[in-house]
Amino acid sequence: MAVSGSIIFTFTLYLLGMLAIGMHFYKKTTSLSEYILGGRGLNSWVAAMSASASDMSGWLLMGLPGAAYLSGLEASWIAIGLAIGTYLNWRFVAKRLRKYTEISNNSITLPDYFENRFKDNTRILRMVSAFFIVVFFLVYTASGFVAGAKLFNAVFNLPYMWALVIGIVVIIGYTFLGGFMAVSFTDFIQGILMFIAIIAVPLVAIITLGGFTDTISSVKEVNPELLNLFTKTDGTKLTFLSIISLAAWGIGYFGQPHILVRFMAIKSSEKVKKARIIATTWSVISLGAAVLIGMIGIVYLKTPLEGAGSETVFMVMVNALFHPLVAGIFLAAILAAVMSTADSQLLVTSSSFTKDFYQVVFRKKATEKELVLISRIAVVIIAFIAFLIATNPDSSVLGLVSYAWAGLGASFGPVVLISIYWKRMTRNSAIAGMVVGGLTVIIWKHLEGGLFDVYEILPAFIFASIAIFIVSILGKKPSKKIQEEFENAIKAKV
Repeated sequence: MAVSGSIIFTFTLYLLGMLAIGMHFYKKTTSLSEYILGGRGLNSWVAAMSASASDMSGWLLMGLPGAAYLSGLEASWIAIGLAIGTYLNWRFVAKRLRKYTEISNNSITLPDYFENRFKDNTRILRMVSAFFIVVFFLVYTASGFVAGAKLFNAVFNLPYMWALVIGIVVIIGYTFLGGFMAVSFTDFIQGILMFIAIIAVPLVAIITLGGFTDTISSVKEVNPELLNLFTKTDGTKLTFLSIISLAAWGIGYFGQPHILVRFMAIKSSEKVKKARIIATTWSVISLGAAVLIGMIGIVYLKTPLEGAGSETVFMVMVNALFHPLVAGIFLAAILAAVMSTADSQLLVTSSSFTKDFYQVVFRKKATEKELVLISRIAVVIIAFIAFLIATNPDSSVLGLVSYAWAGLGASFGPVVLISIYWKRMTRNSAIAGMVVGGLTVIIWKHLEGGLFDVYEILPAFIFASIAIFIVSILGKKPSKKIQEEFENAIKAKV
């Protein structure tokens, strides 16, 4: 891919803009609550767009189009599951979690919420949840770094390691400086940029190919099975289990800390409805366009892409379709997708380390200024570990994301969902749900053949939910204080 001065100018301007936002919020961030949760001050638009942008990451413009390029409409089941999951998460979790986290001792992290919700004085619940956050977010953050490195490598012909370092330095920069508000506002801008790019690319490509009908006919000539939602490219039918496995990506939403924290940070529960409409619309259009890009690439690109190279289909099409200045803007959208997720993951992981390890184990009476400093230092340390994971240039963005997504979704999804709807749930059942969900993902991932080919989030989510119900029923009922707080949280207007 040729490097032009326009592309270099666009990237440089974009990166400087993101760092400027970090500097702006650096001066306004004085407490840990502001650094981690922005003082619960997000409006509907920023909450929705930042949640969507941090959710989709580089795989929206790389992994999903790459999957569609290789498998056609079969990849749509992932998109369908995610679109439904986005809506359900905003519809059934956002409002209740927003209210419950404020009523329950103003919880500002997910482990905070778990400890306060179940009045766990032993700190075991906090430590277990922090462990799974750190483990799976390291993999998730590494996936973002890999996507960023592939982008810089493809656009600027930089060696993979140099590309990796440049992307990490920028992400660390504004996350370190500005915290949650910097992350949320950069994500808002990045979400808009991603949306424009992902619509413009397939639209221009379709016009170039002679219209929608001609484009579809061309894809059909290559392989008619690419247009069949219920078959693989070789003509074999997708089984019901395969379809459910692909669509199961959607249930992962209930347990993603970097998305749930947006629910906790929105200004009031009354703003959730508007945010839900914005987020769901953004997701449905973006996911559909991502699949379309991959399928159009099958007939638009003259040189076939193979294996992991399929994840560059968006980049190659952008470079071929647009003037270098416009191409630079749209390629920056990939960087926006990567950064919008990696920054959120770094922030959630560092906040969990600070609140759930450092303050609990080492410095119970640490000042706000000290905690903010430790969170910033943790951002750098965690990024370095993720960097080590990402050093393999053959890593698949979608592969890393799917593993981390399953781990977080199964570890926390059932616990979050059941905890805001069932007051009979107990502390021990929350621990059991996290452990069963997280370990099932880790074990299932390494088993192959037959039933074990099912995406690991599905069995892990089911097993974790069963564990929660069994342990809750067999254990003692929650205290009167816990049950009263549950009722107050449901009725609260905050």
